[in-house]
Amino acid sequence: MADTWQQMLDTIATEARYTASMTGRTQFSEAVMQAMSEVDRSAFVPAVNREQAYDNGPLPIGNGQTISQPYIVALMTDLLELTPDSVVLEVGTGSGYQAAVLAQLARQVYSLERIPELAEVARKRFADLGVTNIEVRCANGCDGWQEKAPFDGIIVTAAASEIPPALIEQLGPGGRLVIPVGPPCSYQELLQVTREPSGDIHRRRILGVAFVPLINDQKYE
Repeated sequence: MADTWQQMLDTIATEARYTASMTGRTQFSEAVMQAMSEVDRSAFVPAVNREQAYDNGPLPIGNGQTISQPYIVALMTDLLELTPDSVVLEVGTGSGYQAAVLAQLARQVYSLERIPELAEVARKRFADLGVTNIEVRCANGCDGWQEKAPFDGIIVTAAASEIPPALIEQLGPGGRLVIPVGPPCSYQELLQVTREPSGDIHRRRILGVAFVPLINDQKYE
């Protein structure tokens, strides 16, 4: 039997306690859990997978991409530590689910998607849902969105072989970048990168994850 929306939220809370030794979080913020309770995941998955919408696992969305499991969406959102005034960059719009959760917490979300079909579907979905504080651009996410920088938070929803320098450069003072790093079909780590007000950069390893590769990812000198 497929999980219900409330079961999904309960599972997220249980997983947060279970992974606390790695993440340093026994629970996610009340604001994050509220956002997860207000964004209906079933609106972001293909009709064929609608019955599994609240299961705690990734689901295919077409074009070789997936919608992340709810726990990971909540964890990555919590690691950003957003405020109502935050401006966020998302790399990898995908279904639009992660962006919709961020939009509940931040003043503005800018989202980059390399695949035109996914970008267009996400734009229409946001319009249909009445979400007005997300702007989607079809572009290479490794380059970030310089015209909208600096960002209070940057979230990457695909695994990079290494962190694109442009994303660190576009992170504002006190901002946080959350990104999975590692090769495809191998061990990947979720990282939290913080730019201190002084400009110093700190990296923290969170836990092992499994993401699709960042499209057009490349090596950097």
